[in-house]
Amino acid sequence: MLRQGFRRCAGLASAAAPSLMVRSRTAFPLAQRSVVSVTRTPSVFKNIANASRQYSSEAVAAEATRVEEAVSGDVVDFHELSKLGVHQNLLQAITRDMNYKTMTPVQSKTINPALKGTDIVAQAKTGTGKTIAFLLPLFQRMIEEDPTLAARRSSRNARSDDIRGIVLSPTRELAEQIATEARRLSKYTGLVVQSAVGGTQKSRMLQQTQRQGCHLLVATPGRLNDLLQDPRSGIDAPNLAALVLDEADRMLDVGFEQQLGEITSCLPSREEKERQTILVSATIPDNVIRLARTMVRPDDFEFVQTISENESLTHERVPQHVVPLTTWNNVFPSLFELIDRETAKAAEDPSLPPFKAIVYFNTTSLVRLAGEFGFQRRQNGLMNMPTYSIQSQLTQSQRTRAADSFRNARSGILFSSDVTARGMDFPNVTHVIQVDTPRERESYIHRLGRTARQNKGGEGWLLLPPHSTRTAKKLLRGLPLQANTTLESFNVDAEADVAELPKYHQEAKDLAQALPRSVLAEAYTSSLGAQGESKEEFVEDLNLWATAGWGWREPPHVSASVAKRLGLTRSALNIQRGPSGRDDGFEADNRFGREDRRGSGRFDGPKSSDPFTEMGRNVRRDDAGFGRDRGTRGSMRFRNRDSRGSRGSRGSRGPRRFSESTEASW
Repeated sequence: MLRQGFRRCAGLASAAAPSLMVRSRTAFPLAQRSVVSVTRTPSVFKNIANASRQYSSEAVAAEATRVEEAVSGDVVDFHELSKLGVHQNLLQAITRDMNYKTMTPVQSKTINPALKGTDIVAQAKTGTGKTIAFLLPLFQRMIEEDPTLAARRSSRNARSDDIRGIVLSPTRELAEQIATEARRLSKYTGLVVQSAVGGTQKSRMLQQTQRQGCHLLVATPGRLNDLLQDPRSGIDAPNLAALVLDEADRMLDVGFEQQLGEITSCLPSREEKERQTILVSATIPDNVIRLARTMVRPDDFEFVQTISENESLTHERVPQHVVPLTTWNNVFPSLFELIDRETAKAAEDPSLPPFKAIVYFNTTSLVRLAGEFGFQRRQNGLMNMPTYSIQSQLTQSQRTRAADSFRNARSGILFSSDVTARGMDFPNVTHVIQVDTPRERESYIHRLGRTARQNKGGEGWLLLPPHSTRTAKKLLRGLPLQANTTLESFNVDAEADVAELPKYHQEAKDLAQALPRSVLAEAYTSSLGAQGESKEEFVEDLNLWATAGWGWREPPHVSASVAKRLGLTRSALNIQRGPSGRDDGFEADNRFGREDRRGSGRFDGPKSSDPFTEMGRNVRRDDAGFGRDRGTRGSMRFRNRDSRGSRGSRGSRGPRRFSESTEASW
């Protein structure tokens, strides 16, 4: 990649001035960097045209070769970090307790430059060891600023108003996971680690922090902002040495940009206290570049790109099956059949690992429904593996307990919303099953990334209802999805006149009739937000699910306000005029599916080149399908389309099937 970059420079009509090139090499020794470096002086890009005459193609090619050879000079074994001044108490925890010997690429490419104190913007995939990559330099910087923190006894002097490091994470589960890793890493030091996440008792967290003190605080943005804004919390960071933003793109996607601005306003300015900032993101869209402008020193930062040009991305190695369901009513029967089939396959073949799956849904209510189905299946003796659920309506303690239990389970099923899709490490997951098209391409890929981790095997399945076909084709274009019609339940005709239902359809109907009607009704209402190519036909399909699939005489009531908001007042919805009781299921479950995402706008600043725009150009764009261009977004899911007549041949209300051309497009 570097050689290609230099050759491109050689082919230009002009190149950077020699003095600038020398300055760059002097400031950032290439022998100690294995990163794609962004030159920190904007004028370098402006002056490229003035000096290329002094560099021949041969000289540039030779320089590229020297750079690639120098890359291997980076420290790649953890025990060798002592040469760079890393404290032995940190290395002891890594090499002896955590049993880490050789760094992963993201660790080597991030730790080496970060130990020099420069700010870091790192593009790194999940599941690559990036947590240690930012925790180690963070702890080392804290110890360098106050050497007493290396000794265990210093923990007795820790205070809640003297926080030295902050790590921000977009989800509670990821924050707790980072805090656990941080405690392991700081075991032999006096560094005290605390976590602050939403969904937990603020008073209990404050009591513990005020009693034990805190040097590193791992937090979600909302809870940290609340603590810093509260003058009675006792939380402060006047000596802040380092700030880390993990999963920055996800943080902005879910609307934390305002909180991030408020948080930084509460922290000491760089004039008051110099600090190191490390920003980690799987993708580098424009809103992440804009965030970097506000938080990273423009004259002292490195862009660490750990996704090489020729690297085989994790999702490219995972077999991916798409099941073209002919109706929404076939979703849960197909899911039950797939689970039973893959479980039996693993049991029959000793060479296969035990079946362990995460099943993703787009709404909280559907996760809750699936969890109830899973519980009932176990109660009825229909399957013998444990099931777990994680979604936003559970308390944090319930979510943490479920995550820990699934993480430690040899076999099991986790029904989840997107809260576990990024950064979460669940070992030995063999299957990722996604029901319906995710709202964003990144979500599909990050969900899929929960399997095939650490070079282990795994596979992905997408159960695709007919209304999402066109959206899926656009959103997931280029991914190695293969149509799979091996499940018997995928194309069952729910309205066919048969003596008895197929096995899994009868099972789903029996389970539904044993559940509280409110659970089913909320799942129905939340699903209305996923209307795709033809909203009227989609409503009819959901109604078929409620009547044929559950045995209800009529579909659930939907309030007139919800119907109006969705543009479905003239559809086949069972609209209840007047007070409707609880009708907030759609609002709660789809608040991130609308186009009001804060922080997703494009930067409208100067057009001249600078380090941050150059960073955007160097992004490996196909990590999640796109870099600065977000591509097809969740708004497609709410766009009204008229596709009447596009369904199959089973009458005017028949389910639309995949055509041969559709299957071939995957």
